[in-house]
Amino acid sequence: MYKLTAAHRTLPFETMVLVTNLNNGKTTTVRITDRGPFVAGRIIDLSLAAAREIESVGPGVVPVRLEVLGNVDVTAGFFTVQVGAFKDRSNAERLRDRLNGSYSPIFIQQYDSPDGTFFRVRVGKVSGEDAARDFAQRLHDNEGFTTMVLRLDETPPAGAN
Repeated sequence: MYKLTAAHRTLPFETMVLVTNLNNGKTTTVRITDRGPFVAGRIIDLSLAAAREIESVGPGVVPVRLEVLGNVDVTAGFFTVQVGAFKDRSNAERLRDRLNGSYSPIFIQQYDSPDGTFFRVRVGKVSGEDAARDFAQRLHDNEGFTTMVLRLDETPPAGAN
């Protein structure tokens, strides 16, 4: 919260990103240390320290521009598609079981949030972000899901919460 960090759905952990508040031109450089945001329409969640630097604490949500710093291939790696999040684990298990015959792998990730525990249903291990976005579109078209593409991480970065 007090370090210059951020959460992003698909950028690799440890990626350095220059974030510009498009309303006032203020910038900050953050390190990606977490996954998220899990709110429609948001592309990045900044730590409190980073949000203060670009004066977005009051408004909460501001338009931003992201610039990846360094030589990072942000589309390489493995990705998955989230197709649901449930407070009741049995609902997540029913969805997993329903999809199990058509898609693989399917897994449930438990997430303990300030609003309680959620069980996220994720489908696939897809090489490359573009292929994952295509897969997400097929899941939307074939199954009617509202999807979210996320990077699959082997391990969280050192010192991440």
